[in-house]
Amino acid sequence: MEEGKKLIVECGATKTTWCVAGPGGEELRIYTDGINLSTMGGETIDATISEAAGLLGRNAGDIYFYAAGLIMGDDGRIPSSARGVDDALRRLLGARNIEYSSDLTAAARALFGHGAGIAAILGTGSNSGFYDGKGIVRTVRSAGFILGDEGSGACLGKLFIADFLKGLMPEEISREFALTFSVDYSTVVANVYHGASPSRYLGSFAPWIMERYGKDGYVTRLVERNIKDFIERVLLQYDIASYEVGVSGGYAAANREIFERIGAGYGIRFSTFLDDPMGGLVDYHTGRK
Repeated sequence: MEEGKKLIVECGATKTTWCVAGPGGEELRIYTDGINLSTMGGETIDATISEAAGLLGRNAGDIYFYAAGLIMGDDGRIPSSARGVDDALRRLLGARNIEYSSDLTAAARALFGHGAGIAAILGTGSNSGFYDGKGIVRTVRSAGFILGDEGSGACLGKLFIADFLKGLMPEEISREFALTFSVDYSTVVANVYHGASPSRYLGSFAPWIMERYGKDGYVTRLVERNIKDFIERVLLQYDIASYEVGVSGGYAAANREIFERIGAGYGIRFSTFLDDPMGGLVDYHTGRK
């Protein structure tokens, strides 16, 4: 990697985007499996970074690393949850300087640059925070896919799978789902409680479910319940009268009209939907935004 270039890493539960941004506006992007520091083991994360290193080379220079599950350490620099990652980034990519930030900070910078607003992530998982143009100054805890993640693809999959296992959905939908995915009780339990990425597994059902939105009453109600839960349990705790809400995440971006329609009933103004925050992050770190 040439002098003056920056490596921006944005980790989601489903995929990690690695972007080398040059001073002249040139970019190189590669994609690997997702990284979540709160749910994944060191070997899995190390293998993902090793894959990226094989494509990018060792001379990484400066890295801006954004990831879910980042908890800042008491030293103010390397988060306690990222010590293994820090070692791997330096060892495999030859990184010199690394700045760590949460995926929520990534979303806020991509959405608002140096302006203020309410930033939300609605992809495989969900998160939110008030961004004052410099940093996240208030959050409503996501609590993860077991206790929270309302509004996300993983939460929709969790609600659907729970109904499927308990026989609480229309028989036709249940039968079609079982035939499409060849799922049974033991398979679901193994993936949710013992799998490498439970949220990714649950979120993988969201596209199939959304294909039936507006066509099946049960599915439509479930989808809207998930979105309303996010609004009522999360967004309404912010000052929605004074600030717009920007959203980053493939799930929400793909279903923008539904979010906007339901949000309007609560007085929420959605300003931006980003499928991928990387473009905004490149602008932010290269001074374009």
